[in-house]
Amino acid sequence: MNTFPNEILPKLKYYVYRLIDPRNGETFYVGKGKGNRVFSHADGEIDGDSLTEKMTRIRQILLSGFKVAHVIHRHGLDEKSAFEVEAALIDAYPGITNISGGHGTSQFGIMHAEEILRRYQAETAEFEHKILLINVNRSATENSLYEATRYAWRLSTKKAEKANYILPIQQGLIVGAFIATEWIEATPENFPGREAFGGRWAFIGKEAPDKIKKLYVGKLIPDKYRKQGAANPIKYSY
Repeated sequence: MNTFPNEILPKLKYYVYRLIDPRNGETFYVGKGKGNRVFSHADGEIDGDSLTEKMTRIRQILLSGFKVAHVIHRHGLDEKSAFEVEAALIDAYPGITNISGGHGTSQFGIMHAEEILRRYQAETAEFEHKILLINVNRSATENSLYEATRYAWRLSTKKAEKANYILPIQQGLIVGAFIATEWIEATPENFPGREAFGGRWAFIGKEAPDKIKKLYVGKLIPDKYRKQGAANPIKYSY
């Protein structure tokens, strides 16, 4: 089966689905759509995805002689409800290939009670420097915030090199501060043991001084950098 019958398409409305690697049962992507989008995605036929981690995984599955498996979690939804279900599922599967965290994740995503308290009591940062903001995945920071922040991003190195400081953010809260001394291609040759990403960059750097961390860490980024639906994890204050 690679399409839905035409007569049931109007009944599906919006739906939310997971793509699954049949070789190990691992969920690697959560998406929303309507019509036959789930099948197009599983076959690697979505425009603009050619260089993504998701497409690399799909190609590997297909070249191994398998088909990408899928599960549709909810259907018959309006678009707003589909966004919410998608975001909740993305939170439930850390480490998947979704570039963004889903609709509303930066404000209302998965948190401990202490994190909710800290978030709503936090001051809003006022940027006194040229700041590069990077939205980092919560699961990626479990081993090293520095490693999660520096690797690997689609950005203009010419623009990134102008930043005085790099601030990793999670759900709108600044969680660290770094200085980049050099931006280089995100390859295993430059970063042994790390996965290759075509067209992406990473930095070599160090932690920012304590006075800079005191100025920014633990504070919320201004509202204009937290627009709902903004998929790009990279933002600049300049």
